[in-house]
Amino acid sequence: MNEQNLIKVWDLPLRVFHWLLVAGFFIAYITEEELLSIHVWAGYLVFGLLVFRLVWGVVGNQFARFSNFLYNPIQAIRYVQAMLASKAKRYIGHNPAGAIMIVMLLSSLFITTITGFAVYGADQGMGPLASIGSADEKLWELAHEFSADFTLALVVLHVVGVVLESWLHKENLVKSMWNGWKKPLEK
Repeated sequence: MNEQNLIKVWDLPLRVFHWLLVAGFFIAYITEEELLSIHVWAGYLVFGLLVFRLVWGVVGNQFARFSNFLYNPIQAIRYVQAMLASKAKRYIGHNPAGAIMIVMLLSSLFITTITGFAVYGADQGMGPLASIGSADEKLWELAHEFSADFTLALVVLHVVGVVLESWLHKENLVKSMWNGWKKPLEK
């Protein structure tokens, strides 16, 4: 299928955001305390990307705007049920389950970065929360580790969803997040 038969869905800023977020999260996740400087900079990258995504969710193209793809949890559950029965409707942009996953991932990543700032402030006396004090360092560390692990679990679910959706609709969603193009809905 050539580009004349495809439509541009994911714009360049969203695609760059997505792949930088993947890299930033995994670099932060695997470095932890062993390579603290790299871990911290990866955390700052993730936080900056999240701020960008909030802005792009308001001013980006129609497929990036939150107002065009927010669904309620009931719609997401119904979509997953339909997907598991191989009867899910195809969407050009985010489907209801994907939209809920995006909200969960962004929220979890925000919690992970904020608790990371708190740990860095409590332990090292540095960063945007340097004045937090060390009294609750262990609590912040537990919250940070839990939220990072929870985010990783969400990432795994996200990837499983992408694989299932790609198989169900015979469409390479990873490729479309790389090049931005998707086939149009059939009439």
